[in-house]
Amino acid sequence: MEHILSFIQQHIELIYIVILSVFLGVEVISRVPSVLHTPLMSGANAIHGVVIIGAIIVMGQAEQDNYLALVLGFLAVILGTVNVVGGFVVTDRMLEMFKKKKK
Repeated sequence: MEHILSFIQQHIELIYIVILSVFLGVEVISRVPSVLHTPLMSGANAIHGVVIIGAIIVMGQAEQDNYLALVLGFLAVILGTVNVVGGFVVTDRMLEMFKKKKK
């Protein structure tokens, strides 16, 4: 428990930044009109592509006995891939709404 408290005391500024970033992100996302959802989803897909590449690099550089880095890298690859695929599915479905229907 003392280790956790000392970590919080040493990194209190970073914790404040993360908390403020979460509140700012919620405010920004809640005010985005639905028309801009598709372009923003495409941007999020690009960001998660970078996350996937970074996780693969971390897993490749980790030592074989460093199970924490390997497990976290594996989870980042899986969750990033699910997010990218889901984003492309949602974007594709939204773009289908704007196509003219064939008679």
